[in-house]
Formats: sequence, C-alpha cells, structure tokens
Amino acid sequence: MLTRVYRNGVLEAEGFDPARVSDYLDEPDTVVWLDVCRPTPGDLAVIADELGLHPLAREDATGRPQRPKVEPYAGHQFLVAYAVAYDAGTRELTTSEVDVFFDDRWLVTVRKEPVFELDAVLAQWEASAALAKHGTAYLLHGLLDVVVEGHFTAISALDDEIEALEEGLFGEGSGGIETQRRTFELRKALVTLRRVVLPMREVLNGLMRRERFAIDAELVPYYQDLYDHVLRATEWADSLRDLISTLLETHLTIQGNRLNEVMKRLTSYAAIVAVPTAVAGIYGMNTRIYPAAGSATGWWFALGLMTAISGFLFFYFRRKDWL
Repeated sequence: MLTRVYRNGVLEAEGFDPARVSDYLDEPDTVVWLDVCRPTPGDLAVIADELGLHPLAREDATGRPQRPKVEPYAGHQFLVAYAVAYDAGTRELTTSEVDVFFDDRWLVTVRKEPVFELDAVLAQWEASAALAKHGTAYLLHGLLDVVVEGHFTAISALDDEIEALEEGLFGEGSGGIETQRRTFELRKALVTLRRVVLPMREVLNGLMRRERFAIDAELVPYYQDLYDHVLRATEWADSLRDLISTLLETHLTIQGNRLNEVMKRLTSYAAIVAVPTAVAGIYGMNTRIYPAAGSATGWWFALGLMTAISGFLFFYFRRKDWL
C-alpha cells in the first residue's frame, strides 16, 4: 500500500501506516493520498474506518467491473476510470479499472489489477509540484491526465494498425483470412476502447460542477484542457470505428470484384473449350451428312474448324478484356 501526505502543498511524508490517516487529517493544511492494489475486505475496512467510505462505494470497488462514472456520497465522492494499453505484438487491448475515493483533503486510489502502474502518475505529480497547494484536485488531475494520455497512446497505436491495413488492402495478398481476422480484432479493440473512453466526458463534466467538487480557479483551465483531450479521444475513436467499418466493406467489395474477374475468365475458357468439344461430338456421330465425313479431309476440316472458332473466341475475349 502506498501512502503520502502533503502539507501546504509540500510532500511531508510517505509510506506511513494507513491507520494514521485520521491523525494526519486532524492536523491543518494536510492532504493525504493512499493507493491500494488488489484490496482485501480487511484493507478497505481499515481505510473505511479512517475515512468513512460508503458501503455501496466499497462494494463497487471490490465487486464486478463498473462503467466509468463519478458518484457523490455523504462525505466523499467515488470515481471509476479505466486505464488502457494496446500490445501491437499480440494485437490485444487490455483495460484496468481504477477506482478513486476522494474528498477535499484526501484521495484513495484502488487498483483491482497491477496492470496500471503508478510510476507515470507519480512523475506527473512531481512535474507539476507547483500545483500541489491545490490539494486533492491537483492529485486527481494528475491521475486522470495519465489515464487519458494512455487512451491517446492506445488510439494512436490502433490508428497505425488501421493505416497499415489500409495500405495493404489493394495488394495481391490482401484477400486471405488474415486480413479479415485483423479487421475483426481491430474492430473489437475499438469497441472496447470506446466503451471506456466515451463515458469519461460525463466524468469530467461531473467533476467540473462546482456544487460537487471544489476546484480552485487556477486549476479550472487544467481540467478544461483535460476535458478537451477526452473529447478529442472520443472523436478519434469514433472516426477509427467508422474507418474500420469502411475498410471491411471495401475488402468485401474487392473480394467480390476479384471473384467476378475469376468467373469471367473461367467462363471465357469454358466457352473456348466448348467449341472443340461440340465440333468433335458432331463429327463423331454415326452419320455421313457432314462435309468430308469419314475421310482424312474431314478430319483436317474438323480440326481447322475447331482451331478457327477457338482462336476467334480467344482474341475476341482478349479484346473485351475477359482474358
């Protein structure tokens, strides 16, 4: 469990026992942060006793996955967000739920899985240490900024994948099952990504309502900028989803056109082959009403007729670009 306490915007202590949280909060001008990964009921019980966490919020933090949201409770608020990561090697998008309990003077992060590393969050807090005097709003902004930046990184990686797929769409080797599989994987990843990115607009809207959470005037532009990033991420994800649908439709159209070309060629060759078959069948009948039937002249005549008609059809189809 990670712990920190800030006093007047300056980091005073870290790594202390969570049971001392209430002691620090009894002191003036202090802000406390705690992080719990894979919490047990006992871990949250200690924190709940110290901070008075609502039972329903505790149940959401330890139960089944929640959708991104921010909910007010008596004495604190509860926020759910998702960090994402895209592995280009396996083409898998992983999501990690991050739950946040917070009030004006304390913030608790709960990670159900250690997929989301806090190194980037700590680095963000250190980089903007001048804003630490704003307390919980400063800590929450740093956390959400890293989460949203992860959304952008994943969307950018998916954009590169789609661009590569688009470039190879008209290649000779684009007609296999691999293209369809990649398209399906990208579409699935985009649906998952959009499911966690889209609700973040309402989360930021809820945070910026002053009746819910006190954000100092100096931090308002930072939250507004974060909201703008969320909107851009949402629009980017939507455009990629539309693009992957277009690529799938284009791929199916190309496959249909190629099938038509193949059928056209096969039909042309079948027509050419049908001519010798028909002439040979006619001259093979047990009648003598055909020119020079039953003689060597008739054989050469039939052979010449086959060659002439087949050659005519061959050049005719070539002229029509069927062969």
